[in-house]
Amino acid sequence: MKALKTLGRRVALTTGIVLASTMASSAADISIGVNMPLTGPFAASGNYVMNGAKIAVEEINAAGGVLGSQLKLIIEDNKSNPTESAAVTEKLISRDKVPVVLGAWGSTLTLAAMPILQQYKVPMVVETSGANKITEAGNPYIFRISAPAYLEAEGMQKQLDFLKVKKADFLAINNDWGRSTVADFGKMFKANNVTIGLTEYMDQGSQDVSAQLAKIKTSDSDTLIVTTAVEQLTLVLKQIKALSLNKQVITTGGSQNPDQLIEQAGSAADNSTHLIFFTPWTPDQTAYPDRSKTFIKAWASKGFNAAGLTESFRGYDGIQVIAAAIKKAGSADPEAIRQAMWDIKVPTLNGEVHFAKSGPAGKESGQSVPQVHFVKIVQGKVQLLR
Repeated sequence: MKALKTLGRRVALTTGIVLASTMASSAADISIGVNMPLTGPFAASGNYVMNGAKIAVEEINAAGGVLGSQLKLIIEDNKSNPTESAAVTEKLISRDKVPVVLGAWGSTLTLAAMPILQQYKVPMVVETSGANKITEAGNPYIFRISAPAYLEAEGMQKQLDFLKVKKADFLAINNDWGRSTVADFGKMFKANNVTIGLTEYMDQGSQDVSAQLAKIKTSDSDTLIVTTAVEQLTLVLKQIKALSLNKQVITTGGSQNPDQLIEQAGSAADNSTHLIFFTPWTPDQTAYPDRSKTFIKAWASKGFNAAGLTESFRGYDGIQVIAAAIKKAGSADPEAIRQAMWDIKVPTLNGEVHFAKSGPAGKESGQSVPQVHFVKIVQGKVQLLR
């Protein structure tokens, strides 16, 4: 009888250990919503960002996850369309119950998602969008790690003498991103005695901007500031070459993927200068060289095009920030994550992320200050300008 009782205790103990182990190993995943343009005019950039986010999740999960749980991405395609962006944001929150979102690449896409986030009280890390109003609108659920247009303008101001800009024209995509860029770079130029020439806009789906470029060709400016995504920029550079438009071309926004331009625009990309936020060609000169090298290696191991590195880092950094906030919050509660965003300092590929308050008092959004770099394409090679 005593032997039976001992055996019973052993069986019960073993069963308890097995059950505890099973419960621990099946701890609920923590879901993160991803709202990206995976189709449409911004698809190349959106897919790069999505794949960067996936690499971050793999890295974090391999190291044990967050709060004992694995991270899980729930990805939705906003189709480069603001209406779709709002719809998928609501879907991620109301159906999938995500406590935090990464998105939504373009400024117009992010602005469309913002009322939904505020309605459901769910925070979002903004990884790319540059329109100033995103962090000035009074939405306390927005935390942006990308540079707004005014920070890009400040970055260029430091390089004005080197770039020798005396008079500048603008060619910009006709949306919140493009208009913010024109406004803020225009203010900066005026404050630094740079003359502003012509301003031309192009629709995001337009493949022929020869009419706008023909007008710009008649200007006596020395520099053309171009703001658009890499797909349209490729066409713009080719048309600039076809028209023999002889001006310094500088792009803004950081989404130009210089290696992709070299591949797709060929010699038309030569001598163009690009404002970017991550320099994979010189990882030893990035904010955290070891992190940069690890990411670059992981990207290559997936067989992804190296051209995507200057865009994919955004998704990688965004997930690192979200993971840090969840860990700091101690739970996957949306409000706890939102509050924790104010208390984190995260080493990322673009430098340390920590958020300062931006916008109306009591309803501030979070804004970090990313590093700004300039590169130039010379004879098919990318050169970092110092």
